Formats: sequence, C-alpha cells, structure tokens
Amino acid sequence: MNKGIITITDAEFETEVLTAEQPVLVYFWASWCGPCQLMSPVINLAAATYSDRLKIVKMEADPNPVAIKQYQVEGLPALRLVRGKELLESVEGVIGKEKLLSLLDQHLNNN
Repeated sequence: MNKGIITITDAEFETEVLTAEQPVLVYFWASWCGPCQLMSPVINLAAATYSDRLKIVKMEADPNPVAIKQYQVEGLPALRLVRGKELLESVEGVIGKEKLLSLLDQHLNNN
C-alpha cells in the first residue's frame, strides 16, 4: 500500500473527501475486478507524484453503496476527482498513467 493513499468507507466519506482542504481522487475498486489490479500501480504513481497537492482515497465498491450511488459508479475501476462537493472529473475503466497524470495536471496546476 502506498503511503498517501487512504482506504475509506461510506462512513468516512464526508470527512475524508467532501471537507478535505485539497482535491481528492476517489478510486473505486473491488477485489474481484481484474482491471482494478491494472489500475493500482497507476494510482500509486499518482499518489507519489501529487502527494503535495492531492489526496487519494480508495473505496471498495461492494461494502460502500452510498458513495457508489452518489457518484453514479456503473463500472469498475472508477475514478472521481472531487474538490469540496464539486465533481471535477469522472472516469470509468482502466486508463494509462499518461492519461491520468494529464487529467490531474489540468485540475491541479490551476490552483
């Protein structure tokens, strides 16, 4: 587990995501999801690269239906970039590191 990535549940979502001082990348995954395993190194890279400007949280999909419903997650893996209560980006499926870093750069370099 990469330092800087926090595993949270629905109960912690408001505290860890909605009231966070910096943007939060929420990574929805499941243990049975093969493509999710492909995303883990990309998420770890994002955590290492943006730890000063971005908070990253992991949420296992099955035990956390509230956040899944709130952010309309239909496929896994899924990423949601949130600042306060505002949804900045929404991605479903595996994306490569270049695409993820580019997407994060768009939002994080504007601060």
